[in-house]
Amino acid sequence: MALAETLLRVRTKDGDAIPLRANRAQTLFEERRRQRNIVLKARQMGMTTWTAARFFLKTITRPGTMTVQVAHTQEAAEEIFRIVHRFVEWLPEELREGPLKTSRLSTRQMTFAEIDSQYRVASAGEKNAGRGWTIQNLHCSELARWPGNPAEILGGLRAALSPQAEVILESTPEGVGGCFYDEWQKAHETKTVRHFFPWWLEPRYRADAVDAATLTEEEQHLIAQEGLDLEQIGYRRILRANFRGLTAQEYAEDAESCFLSSGEPVFERAPVEHRLLHAPAPAETRHNGELAIWLPPMPGKKYLVAVDPAGGGSEGDYSAAQVIEMETALQCAEFAAHIGGLELAQRITELAKEYNHAQLVIERNNHGSGILALVETACGYRNVYRQNGQPGWLTTSVTRPAMIGRLDAALVEHHGRFMSRALMAECRSFVRLPNGNTGAQSGTHDDRVMAMAMGLAARAEIL
Repeated sequence: MALAETLLRVRTKDGDAIPLRANRAQTLFEERRRQRNIVLKARQMGMTTWTAARFFLKTITRPGTMTVQVAHTQEAAEEIFRIVHRFVEWLPEELREGPLKTSRLSTRQMTFAEIDSQYRVASAGEKNAGRGWTIQNLHCSELARWPGNPAEILGGLRAALSPQAEVILESTPEGVGGCFYDEWQKAHETKTVRHFFPWWLEPRYRADAVDAATLTEEEQHLIAQEGLDLEQIGYRRILRANFRGLTAQEYAEDAESCFLSSGEPVFERAPVEHRLLHAPAPAETRHNGELAIWLPPMPGKKYLVAVDPAGGGSEGDYSAAQVIEMETALQCAEFAAHIGGLELAQRITELAKEYNHAQLVIERNNHGSGILALVETACGYRNVYRQNGQPGWLTTSVTRPAMIGRLDAALVEHHGRFMSRALMAECRSFVRLPNGNTGAQSGTHDDRVMAMAMGLAARAEIL
């Protein structure tokens, strides 16, 4: 950060050239960044400029470095390169005409021959971007807006990375589903650091102060929880008047509701959105975030663990489990991971044992029959839910609508019982499909939803 302020200059909106000083979002990023990063942000937070500066400094201070920035359009790529070009133009002359003298300079590529380093920009529309390169620094800008098949393009770029390459995936959100949404959701699995920057981190986003007497409950919550002042609330009201339904996407306030779903939602929006805003953070997480615990087991309490199994593997559906307190139906813990087979059987058995030997409710459709057999044989667990004498829960065309309806009613009447933001995010993208069925919107998952729906239905039968 000190080197950036000393060496690099940027142009302000008024046209002045000033030293680059990190703003609040950029400083927070520097404090937490690691080798792999993904940035979810509101509009115009300065992350593209800061990433260009970071990678430019790495390019000119580490011989043999190749930096690549990929933007969503040709125009955006050229704008990024203009920022980098200014960095070079405003370097001290002894550097610019000495070791950092460029031997090749175009609208897309900058080469520093003496130190064998280069800086390239590309657009996501270029099919061969990254092919044949060895990349030490990769910035994918506005990934949510990449054209074509972004996952395929990103896969090609990743194939070009050196083992110690630094990667920054960055974007404002654009709907539930897609490459950026998927990368954000599975960040804990890929050991990628998540960075979320809401609009109020930008000091320019202020307007005339509102009258404190007119504050809504939601505005009071933001003031209490996020430290917003009355001028920021004034700006927020202007945003909502101008952007209406797109405000949550363009000027994100949390990392869930900013991904706007399309299609007709199955669950009532108001309680889901309210719980997304107010849901508590887990008291404890385990297994790299796969298990989140809000309420630990209490002596004398009875619990139920509902499991929606999947086949495992790094892609596709998750295996999900919900821990529900029997008396109150409170969500106590949630598990979701790309595992199956014996590993899943062992994990859910351990979880059930921890919660006072809870009753295990396992869907017996598809993979579930195998998991049930492993739980009872290999794991030796006996407190398994039985439906009409058979172990496990069977989801059918008759039971499924009733399960979903019960969950919807619980969300409306008792949304405070649900602790997981990830569950609420799945509820947001659980829609009526073109074929008349209900399920996850394309590019999203509903495993947590189905586990919870099954758990509430089984609880009603047990009671």
